[in-house]
Amino acid sequence: MNTPQAAVRQFYAALNRGDVPGVMGHFGPEIVRVEFEGTPTGGTYRGLAEVQTHVAKGRGTWAEGACEPEELFEHGDKVVAYVHVRVRLKDSGQWVEGRIADGFAFRGGKMVEFHSFAERGDALKWAGFPR
Repeated sequence: MNTPQAAVRQFYAALNRGDVPGVMGHFGPEIVRVEFEGTPTGGTYRGLAEVQTHVAKGRGTWAEGACEPEELFEHGDKVVAYVHVRVRLKDSGQWVEGRIADGFAFRGGKMVEFHSFAERGDALKWAGFPR
């Protein structure tokens, strides 16, 4: 069985190669995806069908690029990834770049929550890290 941190690294590898089924294989049936407002696909998505549509739509906008985890932090059943995002969208010659944080909650070896945070400190707070 994968450790949560290994699962997170495999998740990003699948995302970066455009492998939506590979991404979805990490999620439990009760997955909740929360992407912060202000992004093209911001909002809350529940269950495998909604989350798969969301992931496919978001990843489908990329012409090239990646979301690279820079650091991983584990606290209980949660993992926070500090992520460097650098993608060029299909409808643009411009690169979009930034540093965000993603938070993952695990149950039974599967991701049951996947949150993205514009502010990295908010992800640590969500995961319950002591101040």
